Amino acid sequence: MPAEKGVKIDLSSEYPCPCRRAGRLNPIALTEAFGCDRCQHIFIVQDNYQQLQQISGASPYKRGWRWNGRRWLPLHSRWGELFLPMMLGITIVLIAVWLPLILQASVEGTVLFWVLVAVLLALLPALIVWLAYWRS
Repeated sequence: MPAEKGVKIDLSSEYPCPCRRAGRLNPIALTEAFGCDRCQHIFIVQDNYQQLQQISGASPYKRGWRWNGRRWLPLHSRWGELFLPMMLGITIVLIAVWLPLILQASVEGTVLFWVLVAVLLALLPALIVWLAYWRS
């Protein structure tokens, strides 16, 4: 899928905050930067007014976005690339660990219990990864 071309960021306009907190980005006077009125982060404009980069915050990783005219699109997000391999790896490990336990169970009631435990343990990491992906 080709990347959408970014729209040039106007330093005199107001934009929604890309941090998903319903804040507004307001231009900072005499700079090429914006400040959010809700999350208090500071963002600078880069790459010929095409990208916005967060320069404040506790995270050591720089986050960047591109404005498409309606919303901010994240730059360099690798979660989409890593999500499927991580979930497949977790599922394979859980099957390798739980399958022998289920096959050794002699009573049918315990088989259902072990299957339910395995499903719950498979869903927990998936939920954690999904929440981390949604939050970033």
